[in-house]
Amino acid sequence: MAINYSAIQNALQEFVTSVGNIQGASIMSPDGLALASSLPPGMEEDRVAAMSAAMLALGERIGRELSRGNIERILIEGDKGFAMVSGCTDDAVLIVLTDDKGKLGVLNLEVKQLIARLRPMLTFSKSQVA
Repeated sequence: MAINYSAIQNALQEFVTSVGNIQGASIMSPDGLALASSLPPGMEEDRVAAMSAAMLALGERIGRELSRGNIERILIEGDKGFAMVSGCTDDAVLIVLTDDKGKLGVLNLEVKQLIARLRPMLTFSKSQVA
């Protein structure tokens, strides 16, 4: 069974519309290819994917250099809100954007729940590829 991108798209849209203070979410490959997204108007998904991939690569390098182990998430905190990049699978990365009223603890919980929901949609066995 192939990855159902429309189901992933629907899950992201539901997440963005149902969770308070969330402004957008996107799934991308670690090399910066956009797979699905629900982003604010005017925000380009390809650009978000490319920047997120660069942020992930740099975060992983910093994690190695500082002996922090595998990176679980990268957080950008600005005066207008948060951007959180988290790994979903080996082949998929999630970025979530919040407004400045978002609470970090709630964001962490909601992102973990979203990843748990998305992971089965993003995972396929080698036999499915053949």
